[in-house]
Amino acid sequence: MNRAAVDALCAAHPGATPPAPGELVAWKVGGKMFCCFSGEASKPSAPTEGASGFSVKCPDVETAAMLIDAGVARRAPYFHRSWVRVPFEGTDADEAAHRIAVSYDTIVATLPKRVREAL
Repeated sequence: MNRAAVDALCAAHPGATPPAPGELVAWKVGGKMFCCFSGEASKPSAPTEGASGFSVKCPDVETAAMLIDAGVARRAPYFHRSWVRVPFEGTDADEAAHRIAVSYDTIVATLPKRVREAL
């Protein structure tokens, strides 16, 4: 897994907007982020080594804790406890796609009805 593969997974969701230059490197829907990169991973051509991964939102704190306890993810630094960092290394495409889809759906559910309908 690498940044380009995660970008492709994020881009497949309706209304997903790519990171804008000069902003936090995050995919957004309805103006709210659902997938975020940091450090070396914020560079599109970043290699898997040295790039920690991507952060996604879980439906709740309990789900995030379960993923951390299972070793699937780590706590996402500087984010609410409902966010987790999924490492590039050791994460297959299906798991990454699922984590991104859950994050996207969780964020979309919080958007105003008119914004959701426009997606």
